[in-house]
Amino acid sequence: MALIEFTNKGLYCSPGDFYIDPWAPVDRAVITHAHSDHARWGSASYLCHTDCKPLLYLRLGDVNVQSMEWEDSTYLNGVKISLHPAGHMIGSSQVRVEYKGEVWVVSGDYKTEDDGLSGKFEPVRCDTFITESTFGLPIYHWKPQHEIFQNIQDWITANREAGKISVLLAYSLGKAQRLLQCIPAVCNDIYVHGAIWNAHLTLQQAGWALPDVKRVTPDLPKEAYTGKVIIAPPSADGTPWIKRFRPHAVGICSGWMQVRGNVRRRNADAGFALSDHADWKGLLESIKATGAEKVFVTHGFQSVLSRYLNEYGIEAAEVKTEFGKEDDEIIPSNDEATEGNQTTSAELAPARTAYAGETMKDTDETNNKTEITDASEDIDMNSENIDHNSGDETKLRNEGKINSLNNGGDVDPLKNDSDVDSDKYKTKDQ
Repeated sequence: MALIEFTNKGLYCSPGDFYIDPWAPVDRAVITHAHSDHARWGSASYLCHTDCKPLLYLRLGDVNVQSMEWEDSTYLNGVKISLHPAGHMIGSSQVRVEYKGEVWVVSGDYKTEDDGLSGKFEPVRCDTFITESTFGLPIYHWKPQHEIFQNIQDWITANREAGKISVLLAYSLGKAQRLLQCIPAVCNDIYVHGAIWNAHLTLQQAGWALPDVKRVTPDLPKEAYTGKVIIAPPSADGTPWIKRFRPHAVGICSGWMQVRGNVRRRNADAGFALSDHADWKGLLESIKATGAEKVFVTHGFQSVLSRYLNEYGIEAAEVKTEFGKEDDEIIPSNDEATEGNQTTSAELAPARTAYAGETMKDTDETNNKTEITDASEDIDMNSENIDHNSGDETKLRNEGKINSLNNGGDVDPLKNDSDVDSDKYKTKDQ
């Protein structure tokens, strides 16, 4: 029996009798982070990182929560559990599970760049690694945070000079707090949507030294917002709430803005590819650093990443979960997530060479491009080019079972993509 099983309630450790990020009520839930697709109401008890605890109360109400620090350990029925930094958002953790010498690690959502707020991601050595794949395509390659922050600051300054209000759309828990590291350098008057206000107060009360913000309220005159910055969740876009700010410019902060055309489709004035998830290079480097002999790939581009790993020589399989369906997010269609990119094995040969080698360093420091992105900027994964899964594979996936993809060398790991199911790609915009 596997140390962690994939069930209709979530990831279950049978020897320890607990679940990790269950999507149905259970007796014991170990939580990676407080986003609502990973932390759900109804379980009898929760275990999470200390910084995640107040956010669970905010999200779930008066629930039974125990917390622990990173690197500390506890035991449930003889199974050793420890939490390790995931870098996704405040309080986010990877979960390490050890029993009778066997080690599994569940990544939750993670980001490899240290954003100065969420804790620096640390790869954890293990036998089996369960990884997300939200941005598991070679087209996704993030610029450094300081460059994106500079672009946002320049945009805010230009808007103010043009007499416009700057409205930034960002996820209320995680992304919005990152933006508060950037905006005060060019604007001290920051107004926020009520959802962001609630998270802000919770974190301040927990001891986080976040900049002061003001809540948008109906009684404030429209003139109060002139030349200022508004942060709102993506769900506010196009609503009467946002139309009160005139004239305004809308900037979307999302990894999905990496794909050309998404800014235009969203009818936005600007797009900033600021993500709280690992990009393609980050996923590959993190998986390699774990030393895992087996990898299970969850929410995102599961088939792309798992097939790639199989071809490289790491046994991998994709898993159907209920993760990646966070509310209040920018939800790209399949075409929007992959526009203008056709993947073939030949095109990714440089990427495989870089992954197999000793380094993944940039080959062009001036343009900040890696071998991977140079080989894949023009990949086309549009749905009409995708070979859909067979009926047997789809049946297994619908039953919630893993779909083994170690089918031998005759499978192109990146041409035959995963289920083209719009619901499957309702992943977070971090």
